[in-house]
Amino acid sequence: TNIGNWLNPEGYMFGFSKTNSPRFINEMLCQLVGEEAAADFWQDFKDNYITRADIDFIASTGANTIRLPFHYKLFTDEDYMGLPSGHNGYAHIDSVVTWCRDNGLYLILDMHDAPGGQTGDNIDDSYAFPWLMESPRAQKLFCDIWEQIAERYENEPVILGYELINEPIAHYFDAETLNAKLEPLHKRAVEAIRRHDNNHIILLGGPQWNSNFSNFTDWSYDDKIMYTCHRYGGEPTADAIHHFIAFRDSTGLPMYMGEIGHNTDE
Repeated sequence: TNIGNWLNPEGYMFGFSKTNSPRFINEMLCQLVGEEAAADFWQDFKDNYITRADIDFIASTGANTIRLPFHYKLFTDEDYMGLPSGHNGYAHIDSVVTWCRDNGLYLILDMHDAPGGQTGDNIDDSYAFPWLMESPRAQKLFCDIWEQIAERYENEPVILGYELINEPIAHYFDAETLNAKLEPLHKRAVEAIRRHDNNHIILLGGPQWNSNFSNFTDWSYDDKIMYTCHRYGGEPTADAIHHFIAFRDSTGLPMYMGEIGHNTDE
């Protein structure tokens, strides 16, 4: 079960049609009620949108895993969700770890919004391009944050794994050029994590919304990686995921379906 929209607000989850990314949502709130009231709203939102009661309920349904999307800014001094600095991202993760432990659930940490933006769309809070693929500075920050997270949680058995990057490289960019840059970035981040943590699984998503795995050619550089796919739209048949199954079988590694939906409320 994904607990999105909490540490990475997304406009469509609020029912907005145009104001989609976290920074646009914050700008809208500031224009409506002012900066101070907007900051107060975000503080209350972080404290109350997801609580222990939600995790208790999810566990009661028979779920076994929580996926926690988060924004990288929660681990920097950049202005985000009501705080210009001194973010408490670890405090929120620590709370979820405790709630999951008490309920016998596993937790996946998912960097949904990476430095520079990995997707080039509203879901990654970017400036309309996956600048992470081009920026050495953003890539260094990306790896540094994962290294810090790994150092903190290296011995935490509640955490199932680290999902490095959500839905990189939207389909309307130059896939031939950008896709080739993703696997080397994966390797850099895995290397940074392994400086401290050799215990946890690392989940790797493919470009074009976690749907394309054709550019991945090397899965021998780490013994605890698995791939993660997403599937939206179309009929829920075996044909819809056959290419995921084929890639899984070719690597001999697990394929984790991190998100699935058919764009309907029925």
